[in-house]
Amino acid sequence: MEVDLEVISVAGLTDYIQSLLEDDRILQRVWVTGEVSSLQEHPKGLFFTLSDSDAAIKCVVWGSQKLKLMEQPKRGEQIIVLGSLRVFGKRGEYQLTVVQCLATGEGLQALRYQQLRNRLQAEGLFDVSRKRAIPTHPEIVAVVTSSTAAAWGDIQRTLSQRYPGLTVLLSPAIVQGEEAPNSIVQAIERVNKDGRADVIILARGGGAVEDLSCFNDERVVRAIVESTIPIITGIGHQRDESLADLVADRYAHTPTAAAEIAVPSYTQLVLEHQQRVQHLINSLKNRLSEEFEQLEYLKTRLKRFPETSRQLIQATAKCHLLQQKLIALDPKAVLQRGYAVVRQDNQIIRSTEQVKPEQTLSIQLNQGSLKVKVVEITEK
Repeated sequence: MEVDLEVISVAGLTDYIQSLLEDDRILQRVWVTGEVSSLQEHPKGLFFTLSDSDAAIKCVVWGSQKLKLMEQPKRGEQIIVLGSLRVFGKRGEYQLTVVQCLATGEGLQALRYQQLRNRLQAEGLFDVSRKRAIPTHPEIVAVVTSSTAAAWGDIQRTLSQRYPGLTVLLSPAIVQGEEAPNSIVQAIERVNKDGRADVIILARGGGAVEDLSCFNDERVVRAIVESTIPIITGIGHQRDESLADLVADRYAHTPTAAAEIAVPSYTQLVLEHQQRVQHLINSLKNRLSEEFEQLEYLKTRLKRFPETSRQLIQATAKCHLLQQKLIALDPKAVLQRGYAVVRQDNQIIRSTEQVKPEQTLSIQLNQGSLKVKVVEITEK
């Protein structure tokens, strides 16, 4: 009985294994967690072994990459590394070439946070262009927070002091723990469905990083983005920004500061109004003063005008000349020299052809008038 055998060299087998491992897409960029069981510093880089209860893998961080690590490997510590698998044929071994190292626990949480942040940023959710303007003078403000939290009392007090008469609505939510993300989402949706609020304040007082993790939850982030009402966040105290802060239309580091952003200060508004009124009064006074000065200037020019205007002097002389001509042509002046005007039915008689014997005529003298009857007509 004959059996077909395919015989390959050790190098051939190693090359085959190398192609399988190094060409695998997952193994080209893989996260691995384990304990650092051995560690050796070398001029070329850092060599260590990552182990768990069942297996171990050799790792290397080359010198050029060492300073870029967020966490330096330490013997006996649990870490998470990012690397790619490489095969060394001469020794028949494989190892992980590490490009990043994180501590477990907070390190893993930070990794997940960064991955989500990068994805949301790629979607454009942090862009300033998509953020909505906060109303200048809101009439109704909704607050999403715990009804028993100090943040709720701080916000109420700040809003009432800054903007008396404002209507404040509470949409209660759990703001800590596993149930918090869903509760916050429901509270935001409740305000949007109600539709009365002009702006929403999403708030929580200070706390540990893990207590505030719900504001990095993708469900909360997308609820803020999808809200039709502008949202201001006031989460915790001075610290790094949460993802909720990054997508909110405005954000503050405390609930009180968020309330100050939501409404203007009534006292400041009154002061600004008084300043505007005073500015208007001063402007009108200045304008009135300027117009009065201009009027006085024109009056002075008008008084001096007859004396200074050559054209007016010439026009006045011409008027006098014309006046003399009119006087000379005045019929009354002619009558004063002894002449008379003869009329018949208010029509001036200029020729004997216009009258007949026995007609009654009216003769106007310089002083008085006469009624006469034609007794004889002499043709010239």
